[in-house]
Amino acid sequence: MAKSTQLIDNEVFRAYATYAAIVLVKMMLMSFITAYFRITRKAFANPEDTASFGKGDSAKKFLRTDADVERVRRGHLNDLENIVPFFGIGLLYALCGPDLSTALLHFRIFAGARILHTFAYLIPLPQPSRGLSWAVGYAVTISMAYKVLSKALYL
Repeated sequence: MAKSTQLIDNEVFRAYATYAAIVLVKMMLMSFITAYFRITRKAFANPEDTASFGKGDSAKKFLRTDADVERVRRGHLNDLENIVPFFGIGLLYALCGPDLSTALLHFRIFAGARILHTFAYLIPLPQPSRGLSWAVGYAVTISMAYKVLSKALYL
């Protein structure tokens, strides 16, 4: 079994760790963006969140949905649906021993696609920018999954 110090010495694993951290931090920032939009739009999902705006009926008007808040939430949900699989498949891919340049290409394209997807969602940019950025990131994850399965196929 490989020691953790051996993994840190592996350039592909370090590249994976770098780009996994970038996309995970980006995904975490979506929580702050959601909170910002909820506060500035005064659109809350829970009654206790409206306490600073009054009590009873005066606070109930802040229990509502807002198009901007929902857009950010959908972008965050899309991150969860795509970054979590990248995190697992990317780790397995990094452990399969790919060339550093190929691995960096996969990791950089995925991170760039997810960052572009976020901008396309939040600005919003016209389609097909959001759809293409999603498809590129998804294709990278599929490519890494194919490499993992072809390298260690025990089906």
